[in-house]
Amino acid sequence: MKYRREIDGLRALAVVPVIMFHAGVSIFSGGFVGVDIFFVISGYLITSIIAIELDQNSFSILKFYERRARRILPALFLVMLCTLPFAWLWMLPSALKDYSRSLIAVPLFASNALFGFTSGYFDIASELKPLLHTWSLAVEEQYYVFFPLFLMLVWRLSHKLVMSLLLSAAILSLLIAQWSTAKYNAAAFYLLPTRAFELLIGALISLYFINKPSLALDRLQGSQMLNQSGSIAGLALIIYAIFAFDKSTPSPSFYSLIPTIGAGLVIVYASANTAVGKLLGNRVLVGVGLISYSAYLWHQPIIAFSKLRHLLGFDQTSAFFITSSSLALAYLSWRFVEKPFRDSRIYSSRFIMIFSAIGAVGFIAAGSIIYSQNGFRDSFDRVPPNIKWLSLSEKLDIKGDICKPISHENLGISSCLFGDVNSSRNIILYGDSHAQAIGEQLSQHFVKLKIRGIKVIIDECEIVPELRLYSRANTDVTEKCNARFQNMLAYIKSQNAEVIVSSRWTLKLYPIKGTIDDMSSKNSEGGIENDLSYREYASVISRSISFSDLSKKIAVKNFVNGLLSATNRLYLIYPVPEISWDIARLNVSHYRADKTPLSEISIPHSDFKSRNSFVNSIFDEYKNDAKFVPIMPEDIFCNSFIKGRCVAQYQSIPYYYDDDHLSDAGARLVVEKLANSFNDIPNVYSSVSARRHTPTVVSEF
Repeated sequence: MKYRREIDGLRALAVVPVIMFHAGVSIFSGGFVGVDIFFVISGYLITSIIAIELDQNSFSILKFYERRARRILPALFLVMLCTLPFAWLWMLPSALKDYSRSLIAVPLFASNALFGFTSGYFDIASELKPLLHTWSLAVEEQYYVFFPLFLMLVWRLSHKLVMSLLLSAAILSLLIAQWSTAKYNAAAFYLLPTRAFELLIGALISLYFINKPSLALDRLQGSQMLNQSGSIAGLALIIYAIFAFDKSTPSPSFYSLIPTIGAGLVIVYASANTAVGKLLGNRVLVGVGLISYSAYLWHQPIIAFSKLRHLLGFDQTSAFFITSSSLALAYLSWRFVEKPFRDSRIYSSRFIMIFSAIGAVGFIAAGSIIYSQNGFRDSFDRVPPNIKWLSLSEKLDIKGDICKPISHENLGISSCLFGDVNSSRNIILYGDSHAQAIGEQLSQHFVKLKIRGIKVIIDECEIVPELRLYSRANTDVTEKCNARFQNMLAYIKSQNAEVIVSSRWTLKLYPIKGTIDDMSSKNSEGGIENDLSYREYASVISRSISFSDLSKKIAVKNFVNGLLSATNRLYLIYPVPEISWDIARLNVSHYRADKTPLSEISIPHSDFKSRNSFVNSIFDEYKNDAKFVPIMPEDIFCNSFIKGRCVAQYQSIPYYYDDDHLSDAGARLVVEKLANSFNDIPNVYSSVSARRHTPTVVSEF
């Protein structure tokens, strides 16, 4: 197969935007499409090699997999080995346990399934997972388990039939991707069935020109105008996707055709005789393309460990450091690992087989040990004594939620009982993870106060039914959720229940231009929330999708008005101050440095006010409603312990698990304030009201 410099240049055009995107360079907002381009290139090159060998009756499936092992495993194992000490030093035990699962999955080429089926609300952000990027390798290797076997079986059939079968598979994969991205976003992003069309685009191009060699010759010697315009159009599509797409662009989906067809056009029409071919074939881009695989492998661990270590966001200097470090390490691993291992004169087939087996078994064993030891949470003095739980998810995984919901299938809601389940007084708890965070303390108080708690969930819907993730802002789904919300209101009435609502309100209003410009919380002292998967919310009202502040205000008010119409008392918990630092991570980092608990963590009160002013102003409109009871965590944590500041930890007692979820100690303060508002209950917690100015420090232990 003739070497084409422009394809190595195309690799560079794929890998650099990926690195820039993950490094947070905003102009490369669609840099993630570099992976889509890689898939097209891979499909084209590997198919060309297989097809040529099949034509020559020289194809060997064992030799094929040996070539894949030589190409993929040495550099991959090197990078994995280098992540181990940094993971041990800088990861929380809970994150280390998650990392251990990827150590097991990567050698099995199953990491895409791991990340596709375990990504969730409590999952640490992608940028903090050092091996997350291996999902694309898993997709490729899964594809190459089946694809060569398929070609071997059908190669002697009509080439037209083979092409028809592959085209049908590509169309089916694309349709599955379009459908599932809106419904099962994480699984769709990572799994082979929704990515196969990108590899098949490259495969179809390869087979078309192999089966029509005269057309391949025409591409090189034919109409210069066609070659120039076709390659320019392809490059333009790629550049458009890199700079016009962003995190809200559904991927994979029909949108993915823009960069993948662009890559296909470049492969078809670019050559040394075209402007695009000359551009992509220059020495710099070709050099970057040659080391692109190693650069891709190195960049994600560098980003993950940099953020784990420094707990701060990245600026342009950080992006330059990430890119230059990735390329420098890539050159070294390409020069001293990739190239030698590809040479059968240096490393025999037997050596490659033994190396691959030992490496895979070694990493699987290491991951199994770390996982079985729970990330060595209770070993080697890794967690400070003031930290009981490293995250809300860890607590829920070990202790479980306050109750297990029972589905009301005909209503589309689920409910469960907690507190004093025999009481005649019902109070419903409704919300997201912020409601879960206060659930245990609320249950304990309900037992004391003889109140039956009912936790309610609307199945498959957002907390505010008319505020939906933009990637899932389907009007039909919203109408279904509105109907289920009405069912919940009817259920509240049937139980004669009061209602407590707790949610991370401001996050669910992002974005509102000029009001909520950042999804992740940021404080004015350098803290930036890093452990949050990207999401945008839109209002969906009367089958109209909007990001405007007015439409989102209407959605929130419709929600509150609905609840007020169904209950005699609505206890609405205003936003919990977002701290923008992971409290557990800060504590662990400080403790490992000097073996003393961290005394205090706080942010300026003004940070909280500016970020939450929009939603607070909506809720404030209801303060004169007799049925509306405002519960304000701001009054507990801000201007109380320390004047002018909102406290997340005081006298070494953490009131948060992370940057926004309350710990048991923090939840206890909010629940006591809430309990004091139950007007027909003896006011046994009246002393709590004094804590705004003279707080009592409550220990978790």
